[in-house]
Amino acid sequence: MSTPDLFNDLLKELGVPHTQCFSRQSFESMTFKSWFGLVELLRSYGVESRGFSVGSLGSMADAPTPFLAATKDGSIIVTSIKDGKITYLTQGVAETLPADELNGAFAGQVLLFEKLPGAAEPGYGEHRRADFFDKAKKICLSAGAVFLFLYLFISNGIYRHASTILLTLFDIVGLYLTYMLMQKSLKINNPHADAVCRVLDEGGCDSILEMKASSFFGIFKWSEVGFAYFSVSLLCLLVFPQWTGYLALCNVCALPFTFWSIWYQKFRAKKWCTLCVSVQATLWLLFFCFWGGGFLRDMFPLRMEFFVLGATYITVLLAINRLSPLIQNEE
Repeated sequence: MSTPDLFNDLLKELGVPHTQCFSRQSFESMTFKSWFGLVELLRSYGVESRGFSVGSLGSMADAPTPFLAATKDGSIIVTSIKDGKITYLTQGVAETLPADELNGAFAGQVLLFEKLPGAAEPGYGEHRRADFFDKAKKICLSAGAVFLFLYLFISNGIYRHASTILLTLFDIVGLYLTYMLMQKSLKINNPHADAVCRVLDEGGCDSILEMKASSFFGIFKWSEVGFAYFSVSLLCLLVFPQWTGYLALCNVCALPFTFWSIWYQKFRAKKWCTLCVSVQATLWLLFFCFWGGGFLRDMFPLRMEFFVLGATYITVLLAINRLSPLIQNEE
C-alpha cells in the first residue's frame, strides 16, 4: 500500500499543484487504505487512474510515466524505464535497478495515470496561503534562534577559546544526532537519518531501536535522554559558561553508558546502530574538550548550581517524553 510520503511524491511527479500538509491529511483520512482508495482520492485532484496486471515491469517500457507498481515491500513510483533499467522512487529516494532484478520483487500490478486539464489539490489556493504563513513562522523562529545563539556565543565570550568553540560544535552535532534518533524511534521518515544508519549496518538502527534496551527501564527512550542531555548542555554553555565545570562532571557521569552501549551492540544485539555509535563518539569528543580546556579541575566542590543543572536535565527529559507522542501524532 502507498504511504502519505509516496502520495506527495506521486503528485509532485505528476505535476499536480498541491501542499504537503493537506495532501498528507487527505491520504490519512481515506476510508480504504488501498489502491481503490487512492484512485478515488486522485480523482478529487483531477487525476484519472487505470490498473493493469502485467507479467514484468520491463514490458512497461512504452507506458507513460510516472506510474505506480506494486512490490512485495509496498508500492513504488516508476519514473523511467530505459536500456533495461528502471528508475523509481521509494520513501522519497530515487533508485535505479536492472529490470530483471526488480522483477523478482514485482507483484504484477501497475496503476497508470492521466492528469486532466486544471488538475490541482481541492482548495489549493487557500491551502497554499496557509502553508506560506506556516513556513514564514518557521523561518522567523529559526532566525530568532540563530540570532539568540550568536548573541550569547559572542557576548559570553564562547568564541574566545578553542575548547568552548568545540564544545559548542559537538553539542550541536550531538543534538542533531539524537534528534534523528528520536525521529527513527517515532517512525518519522528522515532520508538523512536513513543514510547515516546505512554506514555501519543496513537496518541496524531500526533493529536496535526496537529492542527493550533502547529505553531506560521502559520509561524513557535513550534517544530522549540524549536529546535532553545535549540540548541542556548547549543552553547552559551559552547562558552560564561559568558552569562549564559542572557540565564536565555530567559528561564524565555519562561516559560509562558509552561502554555499555558498544558492548550491547557488539555482543548482545549483534547489530550496529550508526547513530548510536556516533552519539557515543560525540560524548568522548566532549570529554576530550573538557579535559583539554582544563574544565575537569572545576568539577568540585559541588554547589547549588550543580543540582539546579541536574534538575534542569530531568525537567527537560520529562517534557520531551510528554511531547514525543504529540509530535508522532502530528506526523
